[in-house]
Amino acid sequence: MTLSVPLRRLLVALLLSFTVLVSATACGDSGSATGTGVSASASAASPSASTEKQRLAKTRFVANAGLAAGATYQWIVKPYRAGTFKKGAEGRTFALVKAGLAGGFAYNRLKAATENAKGDPLLSKAVAPLTAGIESLKGMATKLRNGQAGEGDIGAFESVIDSIKSAGKSAGAEVQDKVPSTSQLTG
Repeated sequence: MTLSVPLRRLLVALLLSFTVLVSATACGDSGSATGTGVSASASAASPSASTEKQRLAKTRFVANAGLAAGATYQWIVKPYRAGTFKKGAEGRTFALVKAGLAGGFAYNRLKAATENAKGDPLLSKAVAPLTAGIESLKGMATKLRNGQAGEGDIGAFESVIDSIKSAGKSAGAEVQDKVPSTSQLTG
């Protein structure tokens, strides 16, 4: 049984993207609120440590949410609006694989951003209602990668990103889109 070259490339790309997604998910919370670099004894002994932890929580929230927003707009929303995900479109396979990676990356960064938000009382209250929306994106990477995502799915991604941005802005942590590099995207 001989596979044609394009089909072989597609299978290799899907296997690689699945491997990256699994390894990124396994590494998951490397940017969680516990990795501030301040030991537990130092934070208990120093009154300014909690202030520092809150400031770092906002900073990390902005960084993670900005990366999620940038990946979503660059590799999911823009190609979808341009028609790159439609059957027969030039570069469709590559765009779908990249969208799948971006979807997994964005989900991972949004989860990290919600963890970061827990370190700041105002930000935590603003982001708490959005956790269900973020959880609804869990299987979106697979749908994107398989070319099964539609207008509603893309709209869901945009809606969650916009909600995170407005929640951050209301808590004094304005989120700007930051497009991750390909190496960040792939793990």
